[in-house]
Amino acid sequence: MSSIFTKIINGEIPAYKVAEDDNFLAFLDVNPNAKGHTLCIPKTEINKIFDMDEEQYLGLMKFSRKVAIALEKTVPCKRVGVAVIGLEVPHTHVHLIPLNEMDEMRFVNKVKLEKEEFEALAKAINANL
Repeated sequence: MSSIFTKIINGEIPAYKVAEDDNFLAFLDVNPNAKGHTLCIPKTEINKIFDMDEEQYLGLMKFSRKVAIALEKTVPCKRVGVAVIGLEVPHTHVHLIPLNEMDEMRFVNKVKLEKEEFEALAKAINANL
């Protein structure tokens, strides 16, 4: 069965896309720790990051870096945190989280955004790529 992320890649589920190329996709997390929380994923469904071959892994990190730089230009923050965690979706994903305090990295405090805020934010981050 396809992961929810594969369904997003295939257009079966909508997402607030930030960046995309032939191999990777970045989109806003709909249950964000902080405004701008973005997920970067490979388009190939791979459960664990270290199961990726070296070329895929380095490609994902390069793609994530590009998105993180644009994210930091868009969302005021002290830095962009990065994490590869989570067991709920069996598809490798890199979390990019704008940080102003360490609690924003704990995955317990969530922020709420309206649809229009998600759309404007995704567009603004993409404009800074």
